[in-house]
This record gives sequence, C-alpha cells and structure tokens, in this order.
Amino acid sequence: MPWPERTRVSFREEFFELSKQYGCSFAELCRRFEISRKTGYKWLSRHKQGLPPTDQSHVPKTFPTRTAEEIEQRVVALRLKYPVWGGRKLRKILQREGCVNVPAASTVTNILHRHNLIGAIASEQHAPWQRFERRVPNDLWQMDFKGHFKTGSGRCYPLTIIDDYSRFALGVRACANQATPMVQSELTAIFRRYGLPRMILTDNGPPWGNSCSGEYSELGVWLLRLRIKLIHGRPYHPQTQGKDERLHRTLQEELLNWQLFADLAHCQKRFDEWLQVYNWERPHEARDMEVPGNCYQPSAHSFPEELPALEYDTGLEVRRVTSMGQIRFHSKAWMIGKSFVGQDVALRPAAGDGKYDILFGPFVIKKLDVRLDPE
Repeated sequence: MPWPERTRVSFREEFFELSKQYGCSFAELCRRFEISRKTGYKWLSRHKQGLPPTDQSHVPKTFPTRTAEEIEQRVVALRLKYPVWGGRKLRKILQREGCVNVPAASTVTNILHRHNLIGAIASEQHAPWQRFERRVPNDLWQMDFKGHFKTGSGRCYPLTIIDDYSRFALGVRACANQATPMVQSELTAIFRRYGLPRMILTDNGPPWGNSCSGEYSELGVWLLRLRIKLIHGRPYHPQTQGKDERLHRTLQEELLNWQLFADLAHCQKRFDEWLQVYNWERPHEARDMEVPGNCYQPSAHSFPEELPALEYDTGLEVRRVTSMGQIRFHSKAWMIGKSFVGQDVALRPAAGDGKYDILFGPFVIKKLDVRLDPE
C-alpha cells in the first residue's frame, strides 16, 4: 500500500517540528518529505513569520481578559473536542494557549463533572507503574498489530509503531492483512520518512517470528539485513510492549470507539488525522506533559533502497544456507532456518572447545557445538 496523501496542515506541521530536531540533515529531511530544499526553506520562512500553512481557526490563542466563566466555557469546548482527555491534559492545553489564571487540574476536573462531561472512561486515576525507557530516540521502536475490526467493505488490521523514548507514534497503518509483504511495504514507507532504528521490539507470533520454534521469520531476516536488531517480548506477556499497548488503548478510546469506517482508505485518513493530534497536540504524562513530537528526532540512518551486502571478517568460515535451510560444517548438516535460504552466514569460534557463534551480518542468530549431533 503506497504512503497516502496527508492533509497539508499535518504534513507541513510535522515538517516544521522535525526540522527543529537534531538528526538527519535538512537536505535529507526534505528528500524524505519529497520536496526541494527551496520549498523547504520557503515553508520555514512562512512558519517563522507566523503565517499558517492553511486556513486556521479564528479562535484567539491568548485570553488576557477572560473571566472564570469564559475559562469554564473553554474547558467545556476543549472537552468536546477531545472527549476522553482529563483535567491534567486540558489544563496543559489552556497553558499552551496562553490562558491567564489557569485553574488547577482538579478544578478543571470539577468543571467537567459539573457539566456531566466526565465518566469512568476518562478517569485519570492510574495504578502505580514502573516504567523503563531508552535514553535516546530511535534506539528502540515497539511494533504490533492492534487486532482487527470490520469496515464497510472488509477488515482493517491497524499496524502500530511507537518510539520507546519519545512516545512518538511513527505510524498507525491501515492494513488489509497481517502478511509479511503488507508489513514490509508499510515499514518501508515509515523507514523512508523517519530513518532506521537500532532495534525493534515485537511479540513472538507471525509475521515477526515463530513462537513455537523460535526461528526467524522472513520479515525478521529482512530487518537483520537492514542492520536492525529484532527482539521479542516474553511469551504471553504483553506488558513487555507496554508503550505500544498503551498506544492501542488510547487509539481505541479516542478514535475507534467513536468512528465507523467505510474502507481502508477511510481508516488511513482518520488514523493520520488522529496521529497529528497524538504526536503534536496531546500532552503526554510520561513526558512531563510535553507532546511526543517535541521529544523525537528523525534517525540519522537513512533507509537504503538496496539491502547492504553481507560482510564478514577475514578468517571466518562462511557458508551459504541451502534450500533445506541448512549449512554443512564439520561433516554435519546444521539447521539455520528456512527464512535464511540463499543467504551467507559465518561461523565464529566461541568460548569453549568446539563451540561456534553463527553470524548473520553483525548479529549472532544461533550457537552450535560440533561435539554434539545437530537437532
């Protein structure tokens, strides 16, 4: 599925924000957005002058003379615009708009109660949670499918990808299925826009891997060829991918519960609109109420249109994987995996007599002991 055309506002606003971050060069950012550098500088010049990319609302951004009643009405309006956001997030929006005498989050919550605009679904009471996160953007992405739902013409399988550090949602893609070609096509579009991460975390099922055998899938081999380390969460333990699971919950609460979809194109249009809000408007509590877009920067590692060659150090034993998924070594046939058929792997001596690491590019994919019989 090709990368769909996005609205001018979301497309240009994302370009403005990403141009402020450190990462790839400005010329590379323009290339990824498929515009000339001249056009990129023109957009930035208009942005610095305060000119909107398209027509914008005439609602004032600051409220120096607002009364308490006017503030209350603004809270009500924001709640109607963001129907599941609670007091803390709405208070942050008021601060961002420059409202004077912004009430406390608890007061905003009380306003919502007075207008019968808050219920159990929007409660901001959370159980204590121990978070872990990477220290820089693009060190780890989390990726998964959010099940599926029916549209007017079939089914949609939302593929979600989020940066572990910034909580920036790199994509919610409307897929017709969960097959490898579909996922690879969508990932390619995302890689071209944001560059390559160092690692991707997924669960153990297809198309990422085989939860039964632990073997690499075809998609997993492709990621390894791109120098992306693929890691899997613990089986039957979705908390390992907690940030992506939380993204799924937010997507469900803020969009899927409120929307019917005609087809995949309609899904993608609404996903892109929702992502604009999630990344650039919605305060994120895990980021001290900052928006994820201000915490993210594109990767400096661009997507290669041709897969990098497999290179191994001189002196290593190199073997090509046969059509049976095996290599011959020490007069024995060792299973590597059907997904590696036709690929070259290398054997590097490991600690202990007769033990070897099997390398695929820079990654150790298996270990073997020539003193034992192959499994």
